[in-house]
Amino acid sequence: MKVAIIGANGQLGSELAKAFPDAILLMHADLDVENWQAIENFFANNKVDAVINTAAYHDTPKCEQEPLKAFSVNAIGAKNLAEQCAKTNTIFVHLSTDYVFDGMKGRPYKEIDAPNPLNWYAMSKFTGELAIANTPANYYIIRVCGLFGQSGCRAKGGGNFVETMLKKLAAGEEFKVTNDQTVSPTYAFDAAQAIKEILEKKLPFGIYHVVNAGHCTWYDFAKEIAKQIKSKTSMLPCASGVDGLKRPNYSALSITKLKKNGIAMRPWKAALAHYLKNKTTQN
Repeated sequence: MKVAIIGANGQLGSELAKAFPDAILLMHADLDVENWQAIENFFANNKVDAVINTAAYHDTPKCEQEPLKAFSVNAIGAKNLAEQCAKTNTIFVHLSTDYVFDGMKGRPYKEIDAPNPLNWYAMSKFTGELAIANTPANYYIIRVCGLFGQSGCRAKGGGNFVETMLKKLAAGEEFKVTNDQTVSPTYAFDAAQAIKEILEKKLPFGIYHVVNAGHCTWYDFAKEIAKQIKSKTSMLPCASGVDGLKRPNYSALSITKLKKNGIAMRPWKAALAHYLKNKTTQN
C-alpha cells in the first residue's frame, strides 16, 4: 500500500513514517493543508492508496487566541484533504482528539458518544470531523489521547508529558501534578502500529479510538513514571485549570470497537515501560 503521511516530523507522524517505510513524507513546508491548490497539485502528481493526516494546530492556549487559525488548519484543512481523497478514490486517515468530549460521562467514551467540545481547539477538531463526514471520502477518523512518543510534540517544544516528568524527577525537588483529569495515555509507536493494522485489515470506514488499554489521572501517570525509573522524588496532587482554559476532566477513550475488529492495544503501563526502555537504549 502506497501511503502519504502529512505531518511526518511530528510525534505520531514520525512513528507512522517508521511503520510505512516507503511512504511519501510531508511536512508543512512540503504541503500546507490550508492551501487547496497545493493539495490539488500534490494529488495530480502523486498516486497513493491512502493519505494519513496528522497535521494540526494543537497548541490549545494559542487556539484560544487564534480560533480562525485553528479552524483553518483543523477544519478547513481536513475538509480540503477529504474532498481531494474522494475525487481520487484515496483512503483518508485523519487524526482527531479526546478533547471533542466534555468529560461529563465519567466512563471511557465510545465512538458513538456525542461530542461536546469545551474550547476552540476542541471545536475546530470536531468541526473537522463533521466536515470529513460530509464528504464522499472513504475515511478513518482516529481519535487519540494523552500521546507520548520518542520524537515529542512539536507544539510543546519537542517534549511530552513523560519527558517533562522525567526532568522534574531528575531535579529532585517536590512538585505538583494535576489529579482531576482522567486520560488514556497513548504511546505513539503503538498508535502508529494500530493505524497500520486498520489499513491492512481494511476495517469498515468510520471513527476509531486508538489508545493504550486502561486510564489514569495525570498524577497517577506521573507516579507510574517515578515507579518505573525508581525515583524517590516527592510529588503532590493538585487541581487543574491554572490557565483558565476549559478542558474535559474525564476524556479516557474506549477501545472496545478496535478490539472487536481484531486489534489489541497493550496496557498503558506496559507501553510506558517500552518507551522508557527504548529511551535508555538510544541514550
